[in-house]
Amino acid sequence: MTARITPLDPWIRQKIACPDALRRDRIESYQLQKVQETLALVRSKSRFYQNHLKYSPPTLSGLDGLAHLPFTTAEDLREHGGQFLCVSQDEIERVVTLDTSGTSGPPKRIYFTQADQELTIDFFQVGMSTFTAPGDKVLILLPCERAGSVGDLLATALGRMGAQPVKHGVVKDARLTAAWMRAQKVDGVVGVPVQVLTLARLCPDLALKSVLLSTDHVPDAVVQTIQQTWGCQVYNHYGMTEMGLGGGVDCGERRGYHLREADLYFEIVHPVTGAPVTPGETGEVVFTTLTRRGMPLVRYRTGDLSRFIPGKCPCGTGLKTLAHVRTRRGGTVTLGEYGSVSMAGLDEALFSLAGICDYQASLLHTPGQERLRLLIKTIGDPPAQLGAEIEEALNTLAAIRFARQAHAMQIQMEIQKLDPRLPAPVKRTLTEGSSYA
Repeated sequence: MTARITPLDPWIRQKIACPDALRRDRIESYQLQKVQETLALVRSKSRFYQNHLKYSPPTLSGLDGLAHLPFTTAEDLREHGGQFLCVSQDEIERVVTLDTSGTSGPPKRIYFTQADQELTIDFFQVGMSTFTAPGDKVLILLPCERAGSVGDLLATALGRMGAQPVKHGVVKDARLTAAWMRAQKVDGVVGVPVQVLTLARLCPDLALKSVLLSTDHVPDAVVQTIQQTWGCQVYNHYGMTEMGLGGGVDCGERRGYHLREADLYFEIVHPVTGAPVTPGETGEVVFTTLTRRGMPLVRYRTGDLSRFIPGKCPCGTGLKTLAHVRTRRGGTVTLGEYGSVSMAGLDEALFSLAGICDYQASLLHTPGQERLRLLIKTIGDPPAQLGAEIEEALNTLAAIRFARQAHAMQIQMEIQKLDPRLPAPVKRTLTEGSSYA
C-alpha cells in the first residue's frame, strides 16, 4: 500500500503559490527567484559575501549558474563569523555556538532572527505531522533548556499542531529516562539514534506509535531494532544548525528525506572537484538558503555524502528525495590493498548484535599490520560468546575480512557493561592514527 503524500507537499505548494500539483518547473522557477533575491541581499548587506562574490556573475540565468559561484565552508564561518550578518545585531534573536570538534581556531557561530526561527518552527510543525496526530504525547530527547534551542522550537511546533510536547533534553541517565518514559506513557519519541537505541534495549516492554531520529546518521540496524522492540515506525530527519536546524524528513515510504525546497536549495557536487555530479550519483550535499535574512548562506558545503534518488517517490510528491545520509567526506578509512571501511559499515555490523547499545572505534596503522580497536558498551553483563559474534559480524565487511585473511589486521576489543550515565552526544566517527615514522 502506498503511503499518503508527504505533508510537505501541500505546505510547499502554498509557500510558492502553486495552485495545482507540484511540478519541478514550478519549484525551480520559485527557487531561482529566491536565489536571485538572496544573492542581492548578501551582496548589499554581508561584508563577507561582498568580498567572496566580487568576481562572480552578477545574476544567474538558471539554477545551474550556481556552479560558477564559490563555495562557503565551515572554515569561512569560523574565521569570519559576524561578517555574514545581513541585519543589525539588535535583530538577532538567537546565536548558536558550535564546538570545533578538534579543529583549532574559533568555533562556528550561527545567527538567527525571530523570523528565521519561525521558519524552523513552521517546518517542524509540518514535518512532525507526517507521523504525529493532535493529542499525541511526544517525548523530546534533544537540547531544550534554552529558549530557541532545537528542542524548544520543536516543542513550540508540536504545541501548535495540538500535540503534547514533553521536554526532557538529551539523555544523561538512561535508567532514569527509561523510568520516566514509562511514567509519562508517551506516544512518540524524538532523539539521538544511539541514545534511543539504548532506551529500547533498557525498556523493551514499551509500545510506541513513532520515533524520529536526528542529529547523527541513522544505521538501518538501529532502525530495525527499535521498530521490532517497540512495535513502532521509525523516521529519519536531516538537518544541521547551519541549515536552520531542519532540512528534510521521511514520508511514510521512509526511503529518503523529502526536502524543505521552499526554504533551501540543495546541490550534490563531487567531493573533491566540486563539480556537479550526474543525477543519481553520490556526492557532497551543498545548500543555499532561500528565505533566511539574518545569516544567509550561499553554496554551503555540509561534508555529508548522499544522492538524489531518481524518479518520483511512491507517495506521489513532486519534491525531490535525498537518500539517507550515511557518512561524511573523509569518513572512509583505507586499509591498504584490502579496501576501505567506514563507521556506517561498522554500525550495520555491530548494532545488529543483541545487547550492543554503543561503541567507539579507532584504527591504528602500523607497518605491515592494521589494528582495529573497539570499546563496546552493552546492556547488562555481556554474554560469553559476544566477542566471537563481534568478530563474525566484522568479517561481513569485505576489507576487514580480506585484511584478516592476509594476517594484516588485529582486532582488539574491550567489552563493558553500560554505565547508565551517558556522555553528551557527539557525531560518531571512526578515528584514525598511524605509528609510521
